[in-house]
Amino acid sequence: VQLQASGGGLVQAGGSLRLSCVVSGLTTGNSAIAWFRQAPGGERDLVAGITTGGKINYADSVKGRFTISRDNAKNTVYLQMNGLKPEDTAVYYCAAGARIITSTMRLGGQYDYWGQGTLVTVSS
Repeated sequence: VQLQASGGGLVQAGGSLRLSCVVSGLTTGNSAIAWFRQAPGGERDLVAGITTGGKINYADSVKGRFTISRDNAKNTVYLQMNGLKPEDTAVYYCAAGARIITSTMRLGGQYDYWGQGTLVTVSS
Protein backbone atom coordinates (compact mmCIF):
# COMPACT_ATOMS: atom_id res chain seq x y z
CA VAL A 1 0.00 0.00 0.00
CA GLN A 2 1.27 3.44 -0.91
CA LEU A 3 -0.10 6.91 -0.35
CA GLN A 4 1.46 9.64 -2.48
CA ALA A 5 0.74 13.17 -1.32
CA SER A 6 1.41 16.13 -3.58
CA GLY A 7 0.32 19.69 -4.28
CA GLY A 8 2.13 21.58 -1.58
CA GLY A 9 4.06 24.75 -2.21
CA LEU A 10 4.56 28.37 -1.30
CA VAL A 11 1.52 30.63 -1.40
CA GLN A 12 0.64 34.05 -0.07
CA ALA A 13 -1.91 34.50 2.67
CA GLY A 14 -5.41 34.38 1.25
CA GLY A 15 -4.36 32.08 -1.56
CA SER A 16 -5.40 28.53 -2.38
CA LEU A 17 -3.81 25.15 -2.91
CA ARG A 18 -5.20 21.72 -3.68
CA LEU A 19 -3.47 18.71 -2.19
CA SER A 20 -3.86 15.27 -3.72
CA CYS A 21 -3.36 11.87 -2.13
CA VAL A 22 -3.13 9.07 -4.67
CA VAL A 23 -3.66 5.70 -3.06
CA SER A 24 -2.45 2.38 -4.43
CA GLY A 25 -2.88 -1.06 -2.98
CA LEU A 26 -6.24 -0.39 -1.38
CA THR A 27 -9.54 1.11 -2.42
CA THR A 28 -10.35 4.59 -1.15
CA GLY A 29 -14.02 3.63 -0.98
CA ASN A 30 -13.19 0.93 1.58
CA SER A 31 -10.92 2.97 3.81
CA ALA A 32 -11.17 6.15 5.77
CA ILE A 33 -8.74 8.74 4.44
CA ALA A 34 -7.59 11.75 6.38
CA TRP A 35 -5.23 14.69 6.13
CA PHE A 36 -3.04 15.55 9.09
CA ARG A 37 -0.52 18.34 9.43
CA GLN A 38 2.52 18.98 11.52
CA ALA A 39 4.00 22.42 11.98
CA PRO A 40 7.64 22.88 13.05
CA GLY A 41 7.92 21.94 16.69
CA GLY A 42 4.29 20.89 16.82
CA GLU A 43 2.31 17.69 16.95
CA ARG A 44 0.64 15.94 14.05
CA ASP A 45 -3.00 17.01 14.11
CA LEU A 46 -6.06 16.07 12.11
CA VAL A 47 -7.04 18.59 9.44
CA ALA A 48 -9.89 16.74 7.75
CA GLY A 49 -11.01 13.19 7.19
CA ILE A 50 -13.66 11.16 5.44
CA THR A 51 -14.90 7.77 6.58
CA THR A 52 -15.87 4.86 4.36
CA GLY A 53 -19.47 5.90 4.81
CA GLY A 54 -18.77 9.44 3.70
CA LYS A 55 -18.82 11.13 7.11
CA ILE A 56 -16.53 14.14 7.11
CA ASN A 57 -14.76 15.85 9.99
CA TYR A 58 -12.79 19.08 9.95
CA ALA A 59 -10.57 20.68 12.51
CA ASP A 60 -12.27 23.79 13.86
CA SER A 61 -9.40 25.92 12.57
CA VAL A 62 -10.08 25.00 8.93
CA LYS A 63 -13.88 24.78 8.84
CA GLY A 64 -15.30 26.92 6.07
CA ARG A 65 -11.91 27.20 4.35
CA PHE A 66 -10.84 23.63 3.55
CA THR A 67 -12.80 20.92 1.75
CA ILE A 68 -11.95 17.24 1.61
CA SER A 69 -13.27 15.14 -1.26
CA ARG A 70 -12.79 11.67 -2.63
CA ASP A 71 -12.72 10.35 -6.19
CA ASN A 72 -12.99 6.59 -5.89
CA ALA A 73 -12.60 6.11 -9.64
CA LYS A 74 -9.15 7.68 -9.39
CA ASN A 75 -8.42 6.28 -5.92
CA THR A 76 -7.53 9.81 -4.91
CA VAL A 77 -8.48 12.08 -2.03
CA TYR A 78 -8.17 15.84 -2.31
CA LEU A 79 -7.86 18.67 0.16
CA GLN A 80 -8.91 22.00 -1.31
CA MET A 81 -7.48 24.76 0.84
CA ASN A 82 -8.80 28.29 0.40
CA GLY A 83 -8.18 31.41 2.42
CA LEU A 84 -4.81 30.13 3.55
CA LYS A 85 -3.23 31.70 6.61
CA PRO A 86 0.38 31.72 7.82
CA GLU A 87 -0.67 29.41 10.65
CA ASP A 88 -1.59 26.78 8.05
CA THR A 89 2.11 26.37 7.30
CA ALA A 90 3.00 22.74 7.94
CA VAL A 91 3.86 19.43 6.38
CA TYR A 92 0.61 17.80 5.33
CA TYR A 93 0.24 14.02 5.44
CA CYS A 94 -2.49 11.77 4.16
CA ALA A 95 -3.34 8.59 6.01
CA ALA A 96 -5.60 5.60 5.48
CA GLY A 97 -7.29 3.28 7.91
CA ALA A 98 -9.87 0.54 7.60
CA ARG A 99 -11.12 0.81 11.20
CA ILE A 100 -11.61 4.58 11.47
CA ILE A 101 -14.93 5.96 12.59
CA THR A 102 -15.88 9.55 13.21
CA SER A 103 -14.96 9.45 16.88
CA THR A 104 -11.47 8.03 16.23
CA MET A 105 -10.60 10.04 13.14
CA ARG A 106 -8.32 12.42 15.01
CA LEU A 107 -6.22 9.61 16.50
CA GLY A 108 -3.19 9.17 14.30
CA GLY A 109 -2.35 5.82 15.88
CA GLN A 110 -5.54 4.32 14.45
CA TYR A 111 -4.35 4.66 10.87
CA ASP A 112 -2.69 1.82 9.02
CA TYR A 113 -0.83 3.69 6.29
CA TRP A 114 0.76 7.11 5.85
CA GLY A 115 2.01 9.10 2.92
CA GLN A 116 5.33 10.92 2.86
CA GLY A 117 4.01 14.44 3.39
CA THR A 118 3.94 17.58 1.32
CA LEU A 119 5.07 20.98 2.58
CA VAL A 120 2.68 23.91 2.56
CA THR A 121 4.17 27.33 3.30
CA VAL A 122 1.94 30.37 3.60
CA SER A 123 3.65 33.74 3.62
CA SER A 124 2.14 36.82 5.26
